[in-house]
Amino acid sequence: MLQEYVDVLIIGAGPSGCVSASYLHKNGVKIKVVEKTKFPRLVVGESLIPRVMDHFAEAELFECLDAMNFEKKLGARFIRGEEICIFDFSKKFGAGWDWTWQVPRADFDNTMAQEIIRKGIDLEFESEVISVSFEGNNSITVVKDRIGNLKEIHAKFIIDSSGYGRVLPRLLDLDTPSKLDPHSSIFTHVKDANRPEGEEGTQISFDILDTQVWLWVIPFSNGNTSLGIVGPTDFINSLSENKNNTEALQNAIKLSDFYIQRFAGVEFLFEPVKLENYSRSVKKMYGDGFALTGNSSEFLDPVFSSGVAFATESGMLAAKLYLKESQGIAVDWEVEYAGYMKRGIAVFTTYVMEWYTGNLQTLFFHQPEDPDVKRKICAVLAGYVWDETNPFVKKHDNLIKNMAYVLDGNKNEEKFI
Repeated sequence: MLQEYVDVLIIGAGPSGCVSASYLHKNGVKIKVVEKTKFPRLVVGESLIPRVMDHFAEAELFECLDAMNFEKKLGARFIRGEEICIFDFSKKFGAGWDWTWQVPRADFDNTMAQEIIRKGIDLEFESEVISVSFEGNNSITVVKDRIGNLKEIHAKFIIDSSGYGRVLPRLLDLDTPSKLDPHSSIFTHVKDANRPEGEEGTQISFDILDTQVWLWVIPFSNGNTSLGIVGPTDFINSLSENKNNTEALQNAIKLSDFYIQRFAGVEFLFEPVKLENYSRSVKKMYGDGFALTGNSSEFLDPVFSSGVAFATESGMLAAKLYLKESQGIAVDWEVEYAGYMKRGIAVFTTYVMEWYTGNLQTLFFHQPEDPDVKRKICAVLAGYVWDETNPFVKKHDNLIKNMAYVLDGNKNEEKFI
């Protein structure tokens, strides 16, 4: 069997894997990236949040992405009947990027993958991980290429950025149930011929059809738009008796008073994709010789577009900590990696949970608006969830429900606890 020897094996060439690979490569680390699919490929997670821009800049991937002229995302719009709440990232609390992109992920991910290849990083497409074994921190990973040839890759460290493939969680029995209730989604792209001019393209829109059911609308610079419905799995399954994804999404669009004229009867550019019970978690985020990043570890919910941000945050952090450890500096992976990531995940988990209880929606749509509260929530939505000078980060576990209780006297008292 063929054998290769590298410092770090990275599984997956999405945003997390590319950020890790590019950062380590520029610091002289010998990298191998294996990717199961052939790029470009379709994947969900098309609306980013500003925090990701820090990572693309640090990994020296910003310029190649900026040259693609993806749609700039300046904020987010939430719609509930005739009520509208808009968050403008330029008006958020604290420092950080004021904009990001909305992207067809097939083009976006392929741009990064081709850039790291141009940098000289060894990226092998259509290469599937079959098994992994560890001796201390050292690992031997068996991969199979597209014609069935097997190869052993010997690495001092593995960064698993395999996303929904969840390679190491599956092989090492690390999966565990999510704390979030089971939700599912169905999405596709359409040619958005009726898109209004102006700001319509510069924000993601969430059309709230019911407290736990919402439609996403993500405009792209190529004239297409991503449409998706999200809700409890039972509700999503009820949209089509025949379990037909096209019929289900067509029925979902008909529920939207705001979008029915714009999208009713529009042709879908591909058969809608269903993601069922998408939330994921793991027993641990690292171990001897490996770290899990992005969706390989935790995936919460698409409602606040946090997926890519957590992917690049964890990908960059895992790369930095490996580099530090390789230089003979002690690393406490529990504190510096798992503890750090869990703090940010906990903030967004609270926001997801309070979205579906309706408490966060109460804050969003309350009139008159409180500009200071809105700025601080906006910073969270922008991904700056480690800034504990923001009380909506530091006190996330009770501040939202307490404020919602005060604003809505009909809330059950137990919500105040």
